[in-house]
Amino acid sequence: MMDLLTALGLMFVLEGAMYALFPEGMKGVSARVLEMETGTMRLMGLVFAVFGFLMIAVLRGF
Repeated sequence: MMDLLTALGLMFVLEGAMYALFPEGMKGVSARVLEMETGTMRLMGLVFAVFGFLMIAVLRGF
């Protein structure tokens, strides 16, 4: 459980840093996301989730 909370905290740090350091860039990214097809967003989400899972599996030694 502690690992999950640590990962969630790190996600907030990274997400917050992006908005704090590059607010105009994040506005542009948000606008492009709104224009994306639902299927494209779903595919991107799946790719990132699988990549994250594989990354954790490799780092943890399966």
